[in-house]
Amino acid sequence: MKPSEPSNSRVQLIWGAILVAVGVAVFFRIPQVMPQLAQMGQSATTIGFIRICFYIMGILLVGGGAKKIIHCLHRHRSPSDTDAPDRDNN
Repeated sequence: MKPSEPSNSRVQLIWGAILVAVGVAVFFRIPQVMPQLAQMGQSATTIGFIRICFYIMGILLVGGGAKKIIHCLHRHRSPSDTDAPDRDNN
């Protein structure tokens, strides 16, 4: 392993957790924001489109963060490439 990999891995793990937390926060915030947007005089179609966009954004944030966390944990658990013998030379 390179010396910078453990700290980079930790940063990626933290970044993934932040993405998941923000995605979950989006889901909790949508019901609070939608009535405020409806008061601005937007049409029902526009409000529906905005609601769908917010939900898609939340799904992408949670999915991307979960993917990053799983990738980081999978890489952390797998043996490093330096411990395995080089198969190209055999």
